[in-house]
Amino acid sequence: MPEGPDNYVPSTDRESPVGKPVIRGDPALTGQRPEEAVEFDPDDPESLELAARTVKKFSENTAGADDNVFILRGAAACAALVRGEGSYKAAAERAGGEASVSFIRKWSRVHDLPRSVRIHVAKGEIAPTAAKHIARVSGESRLLLAWAAIDHDLTVRQIRSVASSVNDSASVSAALAREGYALGELTTQLSRDAYCRLRRQAALDGASPGEVISEAIESYFDGGP
Repeated sequence: MPEGPDNYVPSTDRESPVGKPVIRGDPALTGQRPEEAVEFDPDDPESLELAARTVKKFSENTAGADDNVFILRGAAACAALVRGEGSYKAAAERAGGEASVSFIRKWSRVHDLPRSVRIHVAKGEIAPTAAKHIARVSGESRLLLAWAAIDHDLTVRQIRSVASSVNDSASVSAALAREGYALGELTTQLSRDAYCRLRRQAALDGASPGEVISEAIESYFDGGP
């Protein structure tokens, strides 16, 4: 039975192994066949050497800067190199070039984002530069910021501002309000039948459509009727 809203704790970190091309290997998301997706194994010396070369090339931005798959591959290489070398400093020394500790830390965090967020990065719905700022916050806040970024088409500057406010102890809701947006507000399209039923039920219940939808969603995930 699905977990209900009272005891549901969303996953806010990566659950699949570091360096594994879960998103990059999904042709429905990237157009890339699974066998084309590079996997970085932090426990394999040859794979770790490939990760180091990839991080160096990624840091120097020699190619593919506008390619989301290229960005995700670089982030995966950063995370695998850190895991294999044991620290950000050692990873930066191994990669060389323009790969600084700060650079590797930022992109490793992007690789560690939950799959539900990385999917939107791969599809181009969250810019990789925005994902870096989403990855700066922790816990449920990173999910809320990611969804708000999509719902309101936030700019990278706005996402950076919200992330900074959250890290200064503000709630995501309050930080978004400062930018003029509301958390949980989105536009969606319903079928004619669903729309008619929703409006009728809201009128009979003396509730807003949003309240009816929220109750229905909570009931669904709580395993209710």
